[in-house]
Amino acid sequence: MKKRTIAMGVAGLLIAGGAAGAYIVSPTIHAGQTGEAPELGRTGDYVIGTFEKDFALSDRTAIGTAGLLTGNIEPVGRTLTVRFWYPAIDTADGEAASYTHMMAIPDKDAIEVVTGGIALPDAPALEGETFPLIVMSHGYRGWNTQFSNLGEHIASHGYVVASIDHADMPAEGLPSLLVSFGNVLVDRTQDQRQILSLILDGPREPQLAAIDPEKVGLIGYSMGGYGALATAGAAYDFSKEPLSNIPEQAQQQLANATAEAAPIDALVTFAPWGGAPDNRAWTADSLAKVDVPTLVVSGNQDDVVDFEAGVQWIYDSLQGADRRLLVFREARHNIVGNDFTLPAEADFVATEFLKEPVWRSDRLNAINQHFVTAFLDLHLKGDGDKAAYLNVPRPDSNASEWPIGFREQLNGKYAGSDQPDHWNGFQRRWAVGLELYSGDRTTAE
Repeated sequence: MKKRTIAMGVAGLLIAGGAAGAYIVSPTIHAGQTGEAPELGRTGDYVIGTFEKDFALSDRTAIGTAGLLTGNIEPVGRTLTVRFWYPAIDTADGEAASYTHMMAIPDKDAIEVVTGGIALPDAPALEGETFPLIVMSHGYRGWNTQFSNLGEHIASHGYVVASIDHADMPAEGLPSLLVSFGNVLVDRTQDQRQILSLILDGPREPQLAAIDPEKVGLIGYSMGGYGALATAGAAYDFSKEPLSNIPEQAQQQLANATAEAAPIDALVTFAPWGGAPDNRAWTADSLAKVDVPTLVVSGNQDDVVDFEAGVQWIYDSLQGADRRLLVFREARHNIVGNDFTLPAEADFVATEFLKEPVWRSDRLNAINQHFVTAFLDLHLKGDGDKAAYLNVPRPDSNASEWPIGFREQLNGKYAGSDQPDHWNGFQRRWAVGLELYSGDRTTAE
């Protein structure tokens, strides 16, 4: 399959009038494919297409302001938009997609964020092959193309990707925040489960005909990770806050929805919420019931979900899963997401929502794409060769060894079987600031 080559625009910004604030235009890591990316962080060989579809979710409810006091929940019509990426036929004259979202900021003008992509809108699907399905679930108040680079990347390696827009309720002030977040607690896993069921069991567009229903992966970030762990089989614990604070009807509905694991075969959670002692959503025994291969990714300075007492506790409790933990040292919560370029005058609230204070977003993207591709290929495609990228010689990437001769130039060569003491797929000197554990954690060397 010949790879489509598309020249992407350079990051930039425009100033908008009216109610909208500044545009934030995101560069794409696909453009140029710099040698800095690890081996599997480069775009795959498949041309990809994209389209959106609305899904009506049945038997859903919502918590209103009064419901927090009365305990009542109301039936609602819930319709969510899903962005798909899929292997496609190169139409030659197609123009690459651009993804636009109006990002709401409390008490400020909305900001229009734009990301250039490589997918071809509504391109005809590639025929003659089947592909695993990957469902993606964003964090609180995120959106379905916030991680379009990751979605496009996965699809370019031979997957159909479905990214959910959860349409989280806006929040202005503490009362509405409590209502909004309460609904997120109830909605995330139900959204994931119902969307997955509708894709697999409902009528499919031609672009989705190649889905292999026996090979399904789920990727969740933050609150998406909170929902994904329950979708994978970890039933919630309603004896503690904040789940104990939602109405009993909502608790029962959520308990019924999570009584059994959904049919997924691989799980990726970025910075999953719900493990910290003051908002713990599971018991250790409940998490131990997750039995699908799981990749947990986190920054070790994450103060939103509490890396030490939260993320590590979740990982250590996943005793029933073939599990791995990838750690970005010094990173906080925003370890995944497009490389949005912010104008100098942008409110810091936008910076705090989208950016990492230490790591560059493009570098985070490249490393995430590398490891997610290896993990999914290994567990959904049975590609045993990809285990070499996950079975690192030392948990601490800084301890990698790759001797070279005097004035020897490697020019971006990737470590392979000839460099058994270096992280596979990384260039010499470029495997730094990371830790990767498999099974029970041991101290990084």
